Amino acid sequence: MTIDRPDQSLSAIMSERRQLINLAYRLVGSLAEAEDAVQETYARWYALSPQQQQAIDSPGAWLTKVASRICLNVLNSARARRENYVGDWIPEPLPAPAEGTTTDPADRITLDESIGMAFLVVLEAMTPAERVAFILHDVFGYPFAEVADIVGRTPVACRQLASSARRRIRTSQTPPPPTAEQAAIVRNFKQAWEAKDINALVGLLDPDVTATGDGGGLATTVRRPFEGAGQLARGLVELADRHAGLTILERTVNGQPGLVAEQDGVIVTVYAFDIAAGRITHIWAVRNPEKLRPWTLR
Repeated sequence: MTIDRPDQSLSAIMSERRQLINLAYRLVGSLAEAEDAVQETYARWYALSPQQQQAIDSPGAWLTKVASRICLNVLNSARARRENYVGDWIPEPLPAPAEGTTTDPADRITLDESIGMAFLVVLEAMTPAERVAFILHDVFGYPFAEVADIVGRTPVACRQLASSARRRIRTSQTPPPPTAEQAAIVRNFKQAWEAKDINALVGLLDPDVTATGDGGGLATTVRRPFEGAGQLARGLVELADRHAGLTILERTVNGQPGLVAEQDGVIVTVYAFDIAAGRITHIWAVRNPEKLRPWTLR
């Protein structure tokens, strides 16, 4: 009688890459850090002896566990790093596959509500353990027994972490409108901005709208968030006056309608939007060139 062993061929092991990239991006909010975490995961797999690899019943589960633990370490260290970050830190914006530069399907992120910018921003407010427990269980469907092994807590504690994360999301987010409605609002916003029509802009913005910029000390941006429709509308018109050569284009940003600004054919800013009740409630403007790598590499 022969005993079936898990497929540990190179193709089988590498077929897990897309799942790992999808998981890691949601865990850390940065495609670059997600790719680094997955690369480190594979390095640890190939550092095992053939005998150690053969002893692993489920290579996919092993890779997921290792990648998740690496991401947990990244999140724990990120808190200290981001205290020294210049200005506001915004998760790395993600282009749609057709709009980005990635040609390998294994590197593409599946676009759904769990990668929306508003969703990722809420995740940033969670503790690392909360974030990992919630993403693994609620988004990827791992049982709490497996989550506990990754996080280093009991299953009961992980259940409580995920529950706390759900409460944060419920209190911080409203269900997004249909994509077609979002696209129409973003398109009207673009047209009003290009026309420098302050009244039209104010009409599209929630009275308490906020706008946050992320330049990371490598690109100029507002020093503190804009607050209020009038202040933001005037700021947008002033920006248009200062940068007459900018071209604003509609693009999909983190799976939702967004905009990009091009200067001399190069994307210099990516704009993501949060929309509720027919108005724009938040705008995130990412200008840090390191975070625009997926948009600008050719």
